[in-house]
Amino acid sequence: MRTLYSFLWYLLLPFLFLRLWLRGRKAPAYRLRWKERMAWGYRPGTLKNSLWVHAVSVGETLAAAPLIERLLADYPDVPLLVTTTTPTGSERVQALFGDRVTHVYCPWELPTALTRFMRAFDPQLVIVLETELWPNLCAAVKRHGAKLMLMNGRLSEKSYRGYGKLPRLIRPMMARFDALAVQTQVEAERYMALGAWPERVYPIGSVKFDMTLDTAVKQAASQLRVSFGDRPVWIAASTHPGEDAPVLAAHKTLRAQKPDALLILVPRHPERFDGVADQVREAGLSVARRSQQEPAADAAVYLADTMGELLMLFGACDVAFVGGSLVPVGGHNLLEPAAWEKPVLTGPHLHNFTAIAQLLDEAGGLSVVDSGEALGDKLQALMSDPDQCARQGQAAAAVVEANRGALEKGLELIAMEMNVGLRPSG
Repeated sequence: MRTLYSFLWYLLLPFLFLRLWLRGRKAPAYRLRWKERMAWGYRPGTLKNSLWVHAVSVGETLAAAPLIERLLADYPDVPLLVTTTTPTGSERVQALFGDRVTHVYCPWELPTALTRFMRAFDPQLVIVLETELWPNLCAAVKRHGAKLMLMNGRLSEKSYRGYGKLPRLIRPMMARFDALAVQTQVEAERYMALGAWPERVYPIGSVKFDMTLDTAVKQAASQLRVSFGDRPVWIAASTHPGEDAPVLAAHKTLRAQKPDALLILVPRHPERFDGVADQVREAGLSVARRSQQEPAADAAVYLADTMGELLMLFGACDVAFVGGSLVPVGGHNLLEPAAWEKPVLTGPHLHNFTAIAQLLDEAGGLSVVDSGEALGDKLQALMSDPDQCARQGQAAAAVVEANRGALEKGLELIAMEMNVGLRPSG
């Protein structure tokens, strides 16, 4: 079955390059570093006995950041390789870690490319994040003789059903994992049903609970909030196409009651920044762009058209709406605003964060809205009741504090469950 799967990947290769070229029209970085997608040009033995952490894009990279920092501290003699698949993920890796790690794109799911990659970077342990389940990658890791681990694994009901339709491809892949650190018991059972060895599956929680708000982030958030003045401020974070219009409608509803209210609008993808700015103006709202250092004092909307600042921006608001949830994307990280003690609002499409959403909802820290009208009504209610706003924010923060610890458990699995310590390079 994997032979057919690989053959299809080779057939699709021209279309993969075409897709990069087309995406490059709005995000030029997609037209760069194409050789890395094929693992061309690497010298065998570039790294020796490395530790490889694979994320996808910005969200997974930020979730992995505490883990990577600990690995750098705990294994200073082991070369650390961090891969992503998107330019925005690449930018985050380089901004967070600089030359402390080796960073390249993960190659496509082609056996020849993966073989070249393994020869170049010689991993002894490969840690893949969240949903990165790739049959050829997993096979290449084991063929190379490396250990394979899933960290912060999550598997929605929809994905589980999809994988279940391809047992001859998926079951051998799942059996190759030496350890699977997953977020919930429900997900543990799904991974086992797909072929993971039960004794290798560990429901340890989500490492996203182990995020920290360092002094620099707190200071930056405080300074930004002061620059906004004494006015109600809310954020619409990680919005996708189809969400900006209802968000702007909700903001107009809020401004009917609170005329000086400010919206921090954060589109998920940088190629949308200019278009969203135009959409704000077309809605009859004034906009200040962060990338151009425009002051927000007289603006109705503060467009956060920069990368890597979302965690800080949550600290500068009173109420947080997390996007990817009014449209069927599946939602984004609800824990970042919760850690700031902010009331968290979301749309109904939460299949990527079902367990976390349930915890926040049960604690009274989450409100689910299904439209721009409902979002506007909820904003009016919270902004008019500071005590309720504080209670909901405190409830959300309590959930974060009560569920910390997955990172330490994951590090124990890396060091102990693999049955061998990481070997020093040389």
